[in-house]
Amino acid sequence: MMLDFNNFKKKYTMKNIMKNIIKIKFLVLALVFLTFGSCTEDFLDRPPEDSYNVADFYKTVDQVNTATNTLYSKPWFDYVSNVSWCIGELSSGNGRTYDARNQDFMTFAITGNHNTLGQAWTSLYAVVAQSNAIINTVPDAAGEDVPEDLVNNVVGEAKFIRATAYFYLVRIFGAIPIILDNVEYVDKAEIPRNTVEDVYALIKKDLEYAVANCYTKVRGSNYDANAKVSSGSAKAMLAKIYLYEENYQMAYSLSNEVISSGEFKLLGGTEEDGYPGSYYDLFLTKNDNNPETIFSLQWGTSGEYAEGNAVQSLYGASGITGFSDGWAAIGPSLDLQDAYEDKVKDERYYATIMDPDSYYPDLNGGYTASSNINFQDTGVGIKKYVVGNPANLGGGAQQSYPNNTYVLRYAELLLIHAEAIIKGGGGSLAEAKRSIDKVRNRAGLDDLASDPTFEDVFQERRIELAFEMEFWFDVVRLGTTEAINYLADRERGTWNTDTDPRTVNSLQYTPTADKLLFPYPTSETINNPALLLPPVNFDFTKYN
Repeated sequence: MMLDFNNFKKKYTMKNIMKNIIKIKFLVLALVFLTFGSCTEDFLDRPPEDSYNVADFYKTVDQVNTATNTLYSKPWFDYVSNVSWCIGELSSGNGRTYDARNQDFMTFAITGNHNTLGQAWTSLYAVVAQSNAIINTVPDAAGEDVPEDLVNNVVGEAKFIRATAYFYLVRIFGAIPIILDNVEYVDKAEIPRNTVEDVYALIKKDLEYAVANCYTKVRGSNYDANAKVSSGSAKAMLAKIYLYEENYQMAYSLSNEVISSGEFKLLGGTEEDGYPGSYYDLFLTKNDNNPETIFSLQWGTSGEYAEGNAVQSLYGASGITGFSDGWAAIGPSLDLQDAYEDKVKDERYYATIMDPDSYYPDLNGGYTASSNINFQDTGVGIKKYVVGNPANLGGGAQQSYPNNTYVLRYAELLLIHAEAIIKGGGGSLAEAKRSIDKVRNRAGLDDLASDPTFEDVFQERRIELAFEMEFWFDVVRLGTTEAINYLADRERGTWNTDTDPRTVNSLQYTPTADKLLFPYPTSETINNPALLLPPVNFDFTKYN
């Protein structure tokens, strides 16, 4: 049965099924919901807890099919809206800010007391908790008429999403506690952290299950059918995991399999593996779940807080949204602006960075940027993920807009494929060049003039994924010395407009090695002192 995701994004919200306040101290009372679709917006209403009976849930195909809906949105809200861009763009040098709350990400002054950082921990562990609830409940609760393959697909989705949450957590914090069963830890005062190697082992187990059990798809013009992850999505994410582990042979093999499958296509790519559109079209709400989407978060039109995407509120200029948001909280750094090979030819510049007087026909029926647009004294603004007011979008409200957030898309997979080859994972440099050139050509740039290098891939990743909250992780995996040198060399300053021609008020920061991971929130280490002890191996006999 195919779920109608137009209806899902408009009306399916968390409802009446289960709200358990799990007393895991390091989760800070994370809310756990076992959910299926509902037409009501009253998602916090629930029956008295003494009337709860899990045996009544997941008895029909519809109920099981919608079990994972909430995993694609609400528990991710605080991380995506409040933290991801601070880490991905401010820390990496792609962006700059004067905002006192978040400037510490730019200056490498983050401590465990920083409230914004704490939201990464609680939000991502909320994703883990809700994924666990589905993984551990649906197989036993499903009705007799629910096909086994549907149950396995739903569990595969939840494992894919749990793996993705753990992937963010381990890249941000390093060694972390692995939680597979929320109930097991209700009465435990201290929960040890597990080794980075074991966290990656768990991620791979979850994704391997998703590869084997999630449905296969052919993505095309029915964008609604593309909303949930597939077996191919899991294989693509697994390729990225192996790239991080420097297992380039597996990264090449898996990425090559996904490319050869033809499941995903570049929006605006070549006839061989492209689909009508362009790079700019990737970020129009009407193109949510286009065939380039490998995994994206699904935000709704209800306008309820945390049911929609709030990134526009931070990225957008005042007046675009129709509300008092549009805070221009981050500006594209001068360093990023200089990184574009050709600002005129490269369509990614116009789709990402808003120049003075630039015109955007999709924004609110037509929008011209101010001639003195100047986010954070960078001389420009941001366009990517800025989509306009609810009348332009068919719904939404302040800090709650319906445009999807990409987590992984096909263009990145092509660059994973190229990097794995360059690093010796297999294939030929000609093959790697084809993958990179597909990304460049879609953006309007010519083929590379010679065989590709790692530096070519790194450059394309920076420009292709700018302001998609990813670049910090690319910098860190350069290795400690190279990452520090790279970050120290980034220009984080501002334009001095009092001179003619204008000059740069230079600002640069050099992190120490310990700053390449972020500290655990202080509230978590107080409640769970085991976070400060050496990490231990995880008992994988508990894995299910």
